Amino acid sequence: MRSTKVLLLAAPTLVSLFLLQSYLWVPTFEDQARGDPGRLTRYISSSIADAVILNPTLSADSASSEVNALVFEGLIDRDLDLSFRGRLAESWQILEEAYLFADETQRLPDGTPATPEALLARLRAAQVAGSPALRAVEAMVILPGETSAVQIAPPAPARRPGPPAATIPVAVRRPPRIKFTLRAVDQDFFANLDRLLGGYVGKLDRLRYVAAPDPASARAAAEGHVRPTEENPVIVFRLRRGVRFHDGYELTARDVRFTYETLMDPRNLSPRVSDFEPIKAVETADPYTVRVTYRELFQPGFESWGMGILPEHLLNRETLAAEARAAGKDPAVFSVRDSGFNRRPVGSGPYRFANWESDVSVRLVRNDDYWEGPPNFREYLIRILPDALTSELAFYAGTADGYGAQAHQVARLRDDPRFHVNSLLGLGYSYIGYNLRRPQFQDVRVRTALGMAIDVDEIIRYVLYGQGRRTTGPFPQQTEYYDPGVRPVPYDPAGAARLLAEAGWRKNAQGILEKNGKPLEFTLITNSGNEERQAIMVIAQNAWRRLGVKVEVLALEWAVFIRERVNKLDFDAVVLGWSMGLDPDIYQIFHSSQAGPQQLNFVGYANPRADELMVRIRREYDDARQTAMARELHRLVAQDQPYTFLYVRRALVLMDAKIVRMVRHPDGTPAYLPFEPNRLGRINFHFDQWIKTPRPVLPPYRPELAAG
Repeated sequence: MRSTKVLLLAAPTLVSLFLLQSYLWVPTFEDQARGDPGRLTRYISSSIADAVILNPTLSADSASSEVNALVFEGLIDRDLDLSFRGRLAESWQILEEAYLFADETQRLPDGTPATPEALLARLRAAQVAGSPALRAVEAMVILPGETSAVQIAPPAPARRPGPPAATIPVAVRRPPRIKFTLRAVDQDFFANLDRLLGGYVGKLDRLRYVAAPDPASARAAAEGHVRPTEENPVIVFRLRRGVRFHDGYELTARDVRFTYETLMDPRNLSPRVSDFEPIKAVETADPYTVRVTYRELFQPGFESWGMGILPEHLLNRETLAAEARAAGKDPAVFSVRDSGFNRRPVGSGPYRFANWESDVSVRLVRNDDYWEGPPNFREYLIRILPDALTSELAFYAGTADGYGAQAHQVARLRDDPRFHVNSLLGLGYSYIGYNLRRPQFQDVRVRTALGMAIDVDEIIRYVLYGQGRRTTGPFPQQTEYYDPGVRPVPYDPAGAARLLAEAGWRKNAQGILEKNGKPLEFTLITNSGNEERQAIMVIAQNAWRRLGVKVEVLALEWAVFIRERVNKLDFDAVVLGWSMGLDPDIYQIFHSSQAGPQQLNFVGYANPRADELMVRIRREYDDARQTAMARELHRLVAQDQPYTFLYVRRALVLMDAKIVRMVRHPDGTPAYLPFEPNRLGRINFHFDQWIKTPRPVLPPYRPELAAG
């Protein structure tokens, strides 16, 4: 503490004097505890940014998410091992409903017309015989055909500039279908069934079932509304009984369905629509059962149900209309996004909302009726502080309970007995990405050589102060999807030179590599204001110049960098990073269909096997098979080197050593436990058990400490 004050006094700029004044009037923790015994049951967090909107279906910023995670609760989340566990959902079942259309104009291998009865008879006989293709099938029934009227947009050739043309009415006759109910989702079900039926699957003559005014409209309607097969994953959630919102209303299946409908309502402009768009229907069989049917195989959709559930009785159309009228607004256009609920939220989580003073603080109080038992802390206060230095001073003064240390501070603070120290490996990674549309980057040997010329360990040592770890591919290292057997590209400038020579690059009289009279030259760009990325850019430039590569570097303002260069694919190579989730779906980043302007595969990576794996990964519901495919994909991407994968950052989180986990023995006496990190290294899994004591009870946290 004293050294901090000396440093500030030694450099009395206007900013530092202001910060010093702010610091000096803040009472120390001991003063707070003496004057306010409640400080021991109050957890204080700090945030540089204020919350924006306290509604989990509408928020997209981290500050709002911190509040929403405490006020609201989802159906599921992840446990210490990152496996899914139930929260509002006590249990769930994932199954599949699949449909095969019967087209009697087609023939089965024995010449029999493919009537629904003939298909069903053949399938039942195969099931009795023990066919592996039908092993997961619990039921097979015939559904009759039906006719419906649909409206379609005019086919593209018929469209004219100007206002959108009127839709075209089309009659669609759905042929009879066989419905299969499967115990588990199987993305290969119809491929296996096709072998059993001798190539019948997919041969539906779709135009026979469409009546349209012209052939182009008929084709468009057939493609959009008559499908030879359908695969509908189904999740059946069974809710906990007796869970209540903070106002006392019981949370039921109606609230889950309402949350989904709110999210999908275009008037609300939810940023989470893409996570729920593949859903076909959300149904409530009874107050405690929610049935979610997807229109396609989409495994990442399951984790989306960790989003907080809204109270229908506070946000339904009648309630919103009354709120609009009271505010003098038009009920017809008043939406959930307009509601005062978003500043005074009511959820079912461990903390109830108390008040929000913009740019000052958000205060939450304990939910004593929480279904899992009330947390130890009676109050959760988020202070909005203007910058990292102010946050640091607040932490040292005892007016914030946690702080993320800067990389250069780690060595000094790691063994300080005043703190619990928690070192976290991030989920994201930094990389150099190459525009594979450029001729000089189309040879994998060139990309690999460029990676071999960079000493990534040196970057970690000197730019990150050692707070990073090498990475080799697109998945977080803490997950099963990351293949630890993939070795990093070695730092080997001599080997890099040999690879470039093998690829046909030779030095000219000026020492620049060239091939067919063209020099190996390009520009490496990144965003300005990020010192870490700019340091990487300079290190890479120097390493590549030593090889004989002519490299220019350029730092651009963020909006220009993204909008004019990355989104328009107008770059040679970039220094950037990705923040990743826990699921293995990297389709948007690496699939070849996502390589156009404004899309995320801006480097233009394309590999047919990688494309196939990315599609199969997001359709696979079996953990073991999904992991095997993800590891194969990791190996492929690492082999192709569309990026030079650099490192994953570490973060050091400090917490006052007076904070401990506390549970109570049956006789009511407290037992103090060490923190237990999850597989990500985060220690807040048992946050409901945290409490602050007048003095440290345990030595600083170490994983090997025994409880008690």
